[in-house]
Amino acid sequence: MTPQPVKGTRRITLLALLTAIALTIFMIEAQLPVLVPIQGVKLGLANIITVYAVFVLGPGDALLILCARVFLGAVFSGQMMTLLYSMGGGLLAWLSMVLLRKALTRDQIWLCSPAAAVFHNLGQLLVAAGVLKTWAVMAYLPYLLLSGIITGLFTGLCAQLLIRRLDRLRR
Repeated sequence: MTPQPVKGTRRITLLALLTAIALTIFMIEAQLPVLVPIQGVKLGLANIITVYAVFVLGPGDALLILCARVFLGAVFSGQMMTLLYSMGGGLLAWLSMVLLRKALTRDQIWLCSPAAAVFHNLGQLLVAAGVLKTWAVMAYLPYLLLSGIITGLFTGLCAQLLIRRLDRLRR
C-alpha cells in the first residue's frame, strides 16, 4: 500500500520535520562516547530517517533530507571538513538505496541499510583518498566494511520497524 504523495506546504513541513529529526539524532549520536577505537565507526542512527524517506517518500525527497542534514550537521557541529566526507559517503549510500529500492519488497527494506552503509564508508574513504592524495586510507576499508554491515543491519531493522508502525497508523 503506497501512500498518496504529499504536496505543497504539507510536503515542505514533512521534509523539514524529518530533517529536524535526523539532525537531532545525528547531534545526539555525536555526543555519545566512541564504542570502537577505529576512526569513523559509528552507528549512523540518522540514516534510519534516510532509509524511511527513500522507501516511503521517494528518492528526490530523501536526497533533500540527506543533503540538508549533512550540511546542517557540519554547521552545528562546527566541523565543516566533515561536510566533504559525509556528503561523499551519503550520496553514494543514497544512490545504492535508490538502486536497491526497485529490487526489494516492503518486507526486505532492512537489507538496504547494510549495503548503503558499506557504500557510505567507501564514499568517505574515496573522499579521504582525494583530500589526502594517497590510497593508504583504503587500509581502513575492511574494518569499515565490517562495522558498516553490523551497524547497517541495526539501522535497517529500525527503519523497517518504523515503516511498519507508521503504515499501521496510516490505516
